[in-house]
Amino acid sequence: MAITSSVGDNGNTVTISINGRFDFNDHTAFRDAYRDASGSAKFVLDMAGTEYMDSSALGMLLLLREHAGGDKADISIAGCKPEIKKILTIANFQKLFNIR
Repeated sequence: MAITSSVGDNGNTVTISINGRFDFNDHTAFRDAYRDASGSAKFVLDMAGTEYMDSSALGMLLLLREHAGGDKADISIAGCKPEIKKILTIANFQKLFNIR
């Protein structure tokens, strides 16, 4: 699993790319990808390369949402494969995140 992050838009947008499996083994790397970003930053999760995600990955997304301001968070999840999008939809994450 490879998690990479980049900061753009003068530090206001954090893009986190998740490739391969997204599961509990990635907890530390995922947290490190957003830990230093301010809570007012916009986050984009690039999941085009994500092949698998489990319930712990859903929990990590919720932790990111909390860090980013909860209901005020600006988080987009982009590029999901159909099977990943189905998991997010079943979990009703479209109500918490902008899934595109």
